[in-house]
Amino acid sequence: MLRNVFLKSLHDQRHGLLGWGIGIVAVVLLESALWPSISNMAGLQDFLNSYPEPLRKLFNMDQFITGTGFLNAELFSMLLPILFLVFAIGRGARAVAGEEESGVLEVLLITRLSPIRLALEQAAMLATAVVTLAAVLFGAIVVSSAIFGLDISIAAAATGALAMALIGIEFGWLALALGAATGRRIVALGGASVFAVAAYVLYVASKIVDSVRPWGPLSPFHQAIEGGPLGAGLPAAYAWLVLAGAVVVLTALPVFDRRDIAGV
Repeated sequence: MLRNVFLKSLHDQRHGLLGWGIGIVAVVLLESALWPSISNMAGLQDFLNSYPEPLRKLFNMDQFITGTGFLNAELFSMLLPILFLVFAIGRGARAVAGEEESGVLEVLLITRLSPIRLALEQAAMLATAVVTLAAVLFGAIVVSSAIFGLDISIAAAATGALAMALIGIEFGWLALALGAATGRRIVALGGASVFAVAAYVLYVASKIVDSVRPWGPLSPFHQAIEGGPLGAGLPAAYAWLVLAGAVVVLTALPVFDRRDIAGV
């Protein structure tokens, strides 16, 4: 088991995944339960039109009168991305740097397992864990749609879950790469979190400030949630989320391979 870091790490994550999965289901169900009341609200469109245009664009409020638009605005514009980022960044920071600080990494590297293979297996574990959580999200949306009449198609639910998985994997891999390169969990956690906040601020600013608008597509949040991920299909921008995460991991591998882990 020690020589298979991927399976060992997944095994260690089982309780955390269960708790996070229950939390995701609860959030989706509670928010979806509001839809019957919201959809029957008199003057809803006039109320939405009273919001400033930048806010309507930021939260996709022009589509709020549909079940898909409702969840895009209420969950996929902020809450779900935050939850997936907290989950992924926390696990990415612990995947290498956390194991190193606890002394487990040194034990693992005493075996024939190479640092590069260890980091790659941890990256695969992180991606698998995030995708598992996204699969739970997909199921929760499908079930909630059927119960509360949101009329969200299976394809739309799948694209929404995929967007959350991709943005979580990108920033989770960034945390893992920072941890592998520095050996410090706090650097990995702080660096990835700061970058995530900066990326979201850029995305928000691009919706409000005309001079910033051309830079908006550079933000991973623009690539993942622009226009609402539920029902977005498969935008080409999703490829950038995967590519950026893969690049930072591959860049950190040679640095991690040269570090003297046993000397830490």
